[in-house]
Parts: sequence; structure tokens; C-alpha cells
Amino acid sequence: MIEVSDATRVMAGVLFLTIPTIEFGGWFLLRIAGGKQEVTDKQRTFFRAGHAHAGVFVILALVTQLFVDAADTSGLPELVAREGVAAAAILVPAGFFLSVVRPGATAPSRLVLLIPVGMATLAAGVITTGIALIASA
Repeated sequence: MIEVSDATRVMAGVLFLTIPTIEFGGWFLLRIAGGKQEVTDKQRTFFRAGHAHAGVFVILALVTQLFVDAADTSGLPELVAREGVAAAAILVPAGFFLSVVRPGATAPSRLVLLIPVGMATLAAGVITTGIALIASA
């Protein structure tokens, strides 16, 4: 049985509290699909991508917390593994949403750079977790 650390409990609590924002995003997408919210094609595409990435990455971040505990890692590797995936769950969707949030946007703003930054934190987090798990076997 996996012993769940305090760090996992706190991070999982924070991640669970983000789920209502993902639910709000789903409601917003339903408004768009129903024609109740006017958006450009670029906004529609980016909002859908942001919503999908948010949901998947939050689930991945929750699962990662348990595997970080299972690997019994500490220090910088623990920080990168535990928080890298969680950071991606914020940065990537933020890049999709915030880069086209202005009314009538047909191209993303420079905030689109949050997406590759988030992908880098995701890569660092999952690679570190994978290495830690293999090393702990």
C-alpha cells in the first residue's frame, strides 16, 4: 500500500479545487456550441484545446502525485516531478485561453508562449517521475 505524503494531500487538494474551473469551461463551450456566445474560429479552436488540456493534465497531475510518493524521491527531483506536471495543468490551458481572450481575436497574442513553457514543465515532470520510478525499483 502506498503511504500518501502531506505534499501529495496538499497538491491533490489544490488540483481538486481546480476542477470547478474546468466545469465552467465546459459550460462556456456549451454556450459557444449553442450559439449563445459569439467567438471567432480561432477562439473556438483555442478554447476547446485549452479545456481538453486542462482536464487531461489535472488528472495526470493527480496520478503523478501518487507515483512521486511511490518512488520515494526527495529534493529537487521530487519538486520537479510533483510540481512540473501540476504547473503544466495551469500553464498550457492558460496559454490557449489567455492568448485569444480579447473580443474578436483571430490570432493568438504573445501569451501563446505559455503553451511551450507548460509543455516543458510537463516533460520535465513526467521524465523525472519516470526515472525516479525506475531507479526506485
